[in-house]
Amino acid sequence: MRVLILSLLALGMSGCLPAPYDPLPTSVYQWERRQTEITRREAERVRLCQMMNKDSERYERDCRRSGDPS
Repeated sequence: MRVLILSLLALGMSGCLPAPYDPLPTSVYQWERRQTEITRREAERVRLCQMMNKDSERYERDCRRSGDPS
């Protein structure tokens, strides 16, 4: 009975562990792909924000960056 309780406790606590380590790219090619993907995502975000109504809640949520003038 004691083993069952301890194993259930250990299983429950395993959900509290941090996310697995996500290493940074190691090769030049991996870094280039990472930077290209970041640039592509930001360009897409800017393109979508240019089409949105600037007074909408969605624009406030998705397009405002810290440091942007209000």
